[in-house]
Amino acid sequence: MSSPTRTAVPASARFARLPSLTGMRFFAAFLVFLFHSTLPPYTPFSGDSAESVTFAVSKAGWLGVGFFFVLSGFVLTWSSRPGDRPRQFWRRRLVKIYPNHVVTFVAALLLFAWAKSTWQQGLPNLLLLHTWIPDPKTFQSVNPPSWSLSVEVIFYLCFPWLHRVMQRIRPERLWLWVGILGAAVFVVPAVAYAALPDSPVMPLGFRASVSQYWFVWQLPPFRMLEFAVGILMARIVMTGRWINFRVAPALLLVALAYLVELLWAPWLFGMSAVTLIPVALLIAAMATTDIAGRRSVLRHRAFVWLGEVSFAFYLVHDITVHVFVDRFGLSPVHGAPAAVGLLALEAGISVFFSWLLHIGVEQPMMNRFGRTRPPLPRDSAGGTGSTGSDDKPAEAVQTH
Repeated sequence: MSSPTRTAVPASARFARLPSLTGMRFFAAFLVFLFHSTLPPYTPFSGDSAESVTFAVSKAGWLGVGFFFVLSGFVLTWSSRPGDRPRQFWRRRLVKIYPNHVVTFVAALLLFAWAKSTWQQGLPNLLLLHTWIPDPKTFQSVNPPSWSLSVEVIFYLCFPWLHRVMQRIRPERLWLWVGILGAAVFVVPAVAYAALPDSPVMPLGFRASVSQYWFVWQLPPFRMLEFAVGILMARIVMTGRWINFRVAPALLLVALAYLVELLWAPWLFGMSAVTLIPVALLIAAMATTDIAGRRSVLRHRAFVWLGEVSFAFYLVHDITVHVFVDRFGLSPVHGAPAAVGLLALEAGISVFFSWLLHIGVEQPMMNRFGRTRPPLPRDSAGGTGSTGSDDKPAEAVQTH
């Protein structure tokens, strides 16, 4: 029996936007918001409801950040062009993340972090080097979610090289390499449990030592495994190796994996290892939904807009939560309805300031500095002609 014919995605489709993935970005960022806003002492819930809610979303932040790391690899691969130079790519990425980071760093410092962080802790944060330092007061300094930007910077620096390496993998072996990298993600927490001390313990009730947490969750080389899985998933779709796994079963698989993380997986394994492959399948399934033109509620303009401001939301939300508690003392609130209302208020205020950051900083900086001109064509006399075009790829979704 002959094998089925596999059709690669046409080159013209590779640079199309994937609006459903853009819409999904906000839900991933919102999972991180739920995680941070329900951690003691920031949760607005009290009593038994506080314990129940905190437990239910205790892995939500892990899931959201893991989604972003896989998505980054997928999107950067999907939107890459053969003639794109590393220096141009690095400039676009730096302009994308650093202005937002600086603005939120200053805002957090002025509103609450000046009383909690020293300059020795804050300076690595400002330079996006803090995730390399195994000290919670440093890698969680000033605006805590910014640690993931420190990881993303390493992704961006390595992407031109990593992408070239993965381009050499034959299409029929791509799934094998997804399995190998997925297995490697399980090895990391196993090594942490076996080789690293189990004290001192991380604050906030995390069931791991500082060194174990830092080793598994913070170190860019190990998080690069998830980024590389995203690259491979994009190549699987682009080369026609996708297995036609639809969004609904992929969502169900992610939900089941989350329950496994929540109820049965050892704590360090529940940070990203269990959900990695389900999340990768979901991202590819959602991308192929857009490519095929199938119906997707996430293509609605409201969800796309939320996705476009989600990077700013990711950096703003924890500042809002800290201000509500540290400045206004609004947690805990007795009664679940009032607590839900306070969470909704925090989320709404975060979205509003995210929109301001998006239109006031992110978009202007990208428009001004994120575009690069291609080499000017030579005219018949050997000179250069003018052109108003640029070679900024039409990225499928914005990543951070």
